[in-house]
Amino acid sequence: MTLQQLRYIVILDQERHFANAAERCSVSQPGLTIQLKKLEEEIGLMIFDRSKVPLKPTPLGKEIVELAKRVLHDVDSIKDFVVTQKSMLTGTLTMGVVSTLAPYLIPISLKAMRQALPKVKLIIREATTVELMNKLEIGEIDVALMATPTGNSRLKEYPVFDEPFVAYLPALHVQSQRPFYTLDPEDVNKLLILEDEYCYNSQLLNICELKTKSSSNFLFDINSIETLKNMVKSSHGFAIIPWLAQYGQSPSDQVLSKPFEGSQPVREISLVTSDTFSRKLLLEKLSKAIWESLPSELKNLKDYRKIRWNDSPYWAKSSKQI
Repeated sequence: MTLQQLRYIVILDQERHFANAAERCSVSQPGLTIQLKKLEEEIGLMIFDRSKVPLKPTPLGKEIVELAKRVLHDVDSIKDFVVTQKSMLTGTLTMGVVSTLAPYLIPISLKAMRQALPKVKLIIREATTVELMNKLEIGEIDVALMATPTGNSRLKEYPVFDEPFVAYLPALHVQSQRPFYTLDPEDVNKLLILEDEYCYNSQLLNICELKTKSSSNFLFDINSIETLKNMVKSSHGFAIIPWLAQYGQSPSDQVLSKPFEGSQPVREISLVTSDTFSRKLLLEKLSKAIWESLPSELKNLKDYRKIRWNDSPYWAKSSKQI
């Protein structure tokens, strides 16, 4: 017994004519007849008396048609309930934000997000890429704002914007007077990276066309872009940082931000959910609020190339150790 068969007998009862009912059901008349016969054989009862003109349900068939109407009504109620739940803009939403983005995006977008979702309790948690992916899979967070693609088939990604990478240089760097930065082989061993943010490191090495981290005569576990920026200010090397990490900073004679020459390397920032997440309207509102909060420079980005991280040799090696 299928829902489709129940729909057929309800419509057949309304039309009392096989040809008309078949047309309404968008099936052939023989197809409708076969399905009715299968249902009658399964339950062991005749639902319609074919000898009558117009067609009429048998006494027991009439009761079966009424029961079918109730079942179909309940099914429609379930569908309506699901649609309503998907459209709800209430309740609690736990959002994880990758640590290389949270300190810079959340302050400028939180007001817009709260205005877009006034009845939603928004819980924001900062974490690394690996942590966010794990938390999504176990249901500890509902959505993550992070760099994509993840390469994880169990997650769904909804791109929001592209963020360029810029070179962050000490003021006395040899390229300080140039409008753009061109990677210098001598700079490779001076590149400062974040110790535990594997996807971020993968992107930087991709930009620099390297397969492994460069060697240095000192080791320092940097886990914050702000610490990394201060290392540059103290002339301990140079960095490649996301555009928002330098947005709005006051002019300084200690450091300079330089765009790369040619197509700008960018990272794709997306809202990421588990493959079972269904509150699509909430995601749309959240995405729009974030987009409208962005500086116009990011919205008008044209000449760029996206930097992946999930297929980086460095990521592949690092992820095995996690």
